[in-house]
Amino acid sequence: MGLVYVPNKTNGTTYVYDSTNYWDKEKKQSRSKRVCVGKLDENGNFIPSKRLMNPVVPQQAKQGPVPSTTVKHSYYGATYLFDAIGESLGITADLKRCFPEIYKQILSIAYFLILEDRNSLSRFPKWDKTHRHPFGNCIPSQRSSDIFHSITEEAKERFFHLQGKRRMENEYWAYDTTSISSYSESLKQVKYGVNKEHDPLRQINLALLFGQESGLPFYYRKLAGNISDVKTVKNLLADIDLLGLGKVKLVMDRGFYSEKNINALYQNHVKFLMATKVSLKFVQQELNKVRDNIRTRANYNATYQLYSHTTTTAWDYSQERPYKGDVIKDTRRMYLHIYFNGEKALEHENRFNAMLDILESELISGKRNSEHEKQYAKYFEIATTPVRGTTVTAKQDIISKAEKDYGFFALISNEIKDPIIALETYRNKDLVEKAFGNLKERLNLRRTAVSSESSLEGKLFVQFVALIYLSHIKKKMSEKELYQSYTMQELLDELDVIEAFENPGNALRVGEVTKKQEGLYTS
Repeated sequence: MGLVYVPNKTNGTTYVYDSTNYWDKEKKQSRSKRVCVGKLDENGNFIPSKRLMNPVVPQQAKQGPVPSTTVKHSYYGATYLFDAIGESLGITADLKRCFPEIYKQILSIAYFLILEDRNSLSRFPKWDKTHRHPFGNCIPSQRSSDIFHSITEEAKERFFHLQGKRRMENEYWAYDTTSISSYSESLKQVKYGVNKEHDPLRQINLALLFGQESGLPFYYRKLAGNISDVKTVKNLLADIDLLGLGKVKLVMDRGFYSEKNINALYQNHVKFLMATKVSLKFVQQELNKVRDNIRTRANYNATYQLYSHTTTTAWDYSQERPYKGDVIKDTRRMYLHIYFNGEKALEHENRFNAMLDILESELISGKRNSEHEKQYAKYFEIATTPVRGTTVTAKQDIISKAEKDYGFFALISNEIKDPIIALETYRNKDLVEKAFGNLKERLNLRRTAVSSESSLEGKLFVQFVALIYLSHIKKKMSEKELYQSYTMQELLDELDVIEAFENPGNALRVGEVTKKQEGLYTS
């Protein structure tokens, strides 16, 4: 059941209907039955119909939970946890507002995806027989496809807006993308691109925005598989503006760096923290000033076992104004954080020397690899004579130049002044990587086999909803140090065995709960 608002074009009145979905066995499709329950006045306030003003009250009505109509016992402990999470995070309320007709089905499928680790939705009917869940009825494969088809872009954006408003203000939002391989040959956005898991299949890309303090995702966008990270920032900023999310702080890796993107972030008054290559000219200028003296006691941090240095620099800002046909040029303040990690420097040096050993061996043995020709020419002088054969001499100046930046890395920000706070904020970005892991592994999104655009869009949204629950559970388990005793699956299994009993004319009765289970709920 859910409320549907229908404007009357003739008189301008918006009528409110109570809509109930049901499955038409003859037509084999979802149908709905609507009953008018009132209308909205000029200020948008609800005015109930006269029928509701004087309702007929059953003489034997009972207070409390709605009595059961069937005899059934089912597993309830884990879904009860999800119900509580959905209420506390506003997920249930927001889904009900955005998808009044199908929000319970969305929740039930999300619950199934979490509990039935990596299993196909074709197993939902079996799961339905043993579990209590929001929808309370079976959702066969065809019905789940219909649900995915009915999830509109407008409703999704409204959900992102509502969830974004619930997130903590002034926190940094981690932004990243991942690649999802696909077998489909009919989806328009499935393209060959840079696959982050080196999968040879074509792919789509998925961008995700994740609150670092809340530990929760609240926005995603599907991208064509051949779109690079650096090209996504412009549309991200446009989406943030459309969603009305207010003040924004973003943390991104160096794949998103470009002069255009930095200018766009300044232009949109977005606070940012971003990794960048140390080879960039403006970074090299500052790095050369501190390269030989950054390793001092004053710059050392024992927690992270590295040295850091921060300088305030000026960013050469430019903004094109097409409507005036000119370019604004100015400077903007930027903090450049430079770090040196001796362990990383040694690791990079050893890896580099191992590569040089392979190249030299291939040259001397005459077993050259065509893919290494550029590297041969870059790092070695090669001479071949009839008497002496092939001689190989390393270009030490080139090698030394390549090694000089080993162990150094850099972050830039227009807000964070302290290098260690910047480092900690950036390292929290791994929440996104773990979220991608949950999507691909636990929520069965490593490879998608859907054949229609609408099915893919809808399924991605439901998996995203499931990801919010998983992220919240993960955060709580980390805070309470529950990972010392449980994996996430073990914790859910511990709760999932709690049963609920339904009998006609009686309220729901919950089975026995152990002290250990009570402790998990209160955690």
